[in-house]
Amino acid sequence: MLRSSSFVRASGVDPARVIDRVTLGADERHRRRIVLTGENGTTFLLDLPQAVALRDGDGLVLEDGAIVLVAGKPEPVLDIEAENATELARLAWHLGNRHTEVQIVGETLRIRRDHVLEAMLVHLGARVTPREAPFDPEPGAYGQAIGQLAAHGHGHAGHDHAHGHSHAHPHAHPHHGRDGEEP
Repeated sequence: MLRSSSFVRASGVDPARVIDRVTLGADERHRRRIVLTGENGTTFLLDLPQAVALRDGDGLVLEDGAIVLVAGKPEPVLDIEAENATELARLAWHLGNRHTEVQIVGETLRIRRDHVLEAMLVHLGARVTPREAPFDPEPGAYGQAIGQLAAHGHGHAGHDHAHGHSHAHPHAHPHHGRDGEEP
């Protein structure tokens, strides 16, 4: 079986070396080791030294130098616009306060479709457009998407906990169950 132990970001992909493409959702693109099959039938083992958040357009380099392109699978998302940059920053603050994964697309924010967040955003004056599109959330402070960090204990796994902030959260988070209990 072919093996890929490295990748290149979209800006470094040589189109002449691309032989196939795998289409994966945002959550499926955070990988270290998995067997994948491309749309043209190329089956290979992705075997990276550490888990990486692959982005739409990145390339997985096979041992023979060929590249399998990573494509973002269209997902239900909301595109969010505001009257001006200040209002967009305010909306981004509210989303970040809820530990919501966000993609920045030009002067628009993109999140996974969520009816509760959509209602909040509309109430705050945002123009919200539902659509199906690839979702590439911003990496978090530790190099991962926020949802991936939250899935691993608020992003504190794998490093010293003496990092100067409290773990007490006086407000509920969308990734918790009712009344802040873990699901």
